Amino acid sequence: QVQLVESGGGLVQPGESLRLSCAASGNIFSVNDMGWYRQPPGKQRELVARINSIATATYGDSVKGRFTISRDNAKNTVYLQMNSLNSEDTAVYYCNAEVWPDGPGGLEQHWGQGTQVTVSA
Repeated sequence: QVQLVESGGGLVQPGESLRLSCAASGNIFSVNDMGWYRQPPGKQRELVARINSIATATYGDSVKGRFTISRDNAKNTVYLQMNSLNSEDTAVYYCNAEVWPDGPGGLEQHWGQGTQVTVSA
């Protein structure tokens, strides 16, 4: 029973900013890599940003320089600061986390339910 809950999505105008949050809870010993992926309308899911346990970040080419991923290990939470948003950023954004469970078992992959980000004038 591990849950990822995203928040912060919504409707914004081009050039504005949003910050997404994703909190992991449940049967967790620790959280390894965390990341954000998105699925624009009519397209496949793509990497937005990923951050490992020591805060080394990787970004998709289309968001590099505009988005910043960060994490709070004490809260098992990952954030995505999205600046200079444009219409191409419109998508459902999904949180992903690698979780070490509290007990026996190996590394688990979990996904959030998704949060809608719409950028429109």
